[in-house]
Amino acid sequence: MEDDLCEAMSLSCEACHLQGGCCFEARPPLSQERIEILRRNGVPEEAIEFEGYWRLRAGPDGYCVLFKDGRCGIHSIKPESCVAGPFTFDIKDGALQIFLKREAICPMVRFLKSSPRAYQAMFETAVAMITHLARSIPAGEMQEILKIDEPETDLVAEISLWD
Repeated sequence: MEDDLCEAMSLSCEACHLQGGCCFEARPPLSQERIEILRRNGVPEEAIEFEGYWRLRAGPDGYCVLFKDGRCGIHSIKPESCVAGPFTFDIKDGALQIFLKREAICPMVRFLKSSPRAYQAMFETAVAMITHLARSIPAGEMQEILKIDEPETDLVAEISLWD
């Protein structure tokens, strides 16, 4: 993604009135590859848990344990679903369904809708991250992940997982 788009999206996140709301009650799924990356970069073992699937823990305040001082403490190595930002997913009949959260959930959506270039760049990044994650997670863990309700989203694409 181009530097100016990254900067614009970062500013959009910083201006968010939810102040890390996307990190509240978030337990992003982790592939074994992501767990290894996190551990190599000093993320403590106790930050990761298995509850039907490997994920980051939430702290007593409900925020991801790696959310520090109002921002992600592992931004450069954060999980794929976090990188995907306001895009989320489901899997139906071998198709990866990509959803976009509504503006009430993520104010960045307003910015993405106002800039086709930013939307396309973020969409392509999200699809790449989500596809990688979906192909990396064992089937039993994915079944648990897919039970997580994602309210207030709109379907924006369907992609075959096996192409």
